Amino acid sequence: MRLWSVHPRYLDRQALTACWREALLAQSIFARVGGGGGYAHHPQVERFSAQRAPLEAIGAFLSALADEADARGYHFAREKISCPVRVDHIPVSTGQLAYEWTHLMAKLARRSPDVARRWARVTQPEPHPLFTTVEGPIASWERPKVG
Repeated sequence: MRLWSVHPRYLDRQALTACWREALLAQSIFARVGGGGGYAHHPQVERFSAQRAPLEAIGAFLSALADEADARGYHFAREKISCPVRVDHIPVSTGQLAYEWTHLMAKLARRSPDVARRWARVTQPEPHPLFTTVEGPIASWERPKVG
């Protein structure tokens, strides 16, 4: 599961679609009474779980993905968003964005070289519209690959 902190504009079609599906899965976790389920404790879900209104936070996350899909001429079914409301920004650290950027660029280089070339000069990516950047290290919930 990868719920990207970087702005959806940087994602290729595969990453945008996968993020949408995975965010819908996260939404289903929060929609259940008491949360629960297999992914309820997934590290990528922690930052949403920590919010005052997790269902609304994931709804705002999904809404921005749908906005990006619209801008590209794709159709993401907005009616699947339980709570498409605006919420307070969630902080994301500069270290987390840098980690995700490196991860995304490696994926793009393999899977979508044209997209990787388009973003090759970006050194500090913008965050997803739900997030606001703060100084700091990689997130505690992240599970970086070693080696």
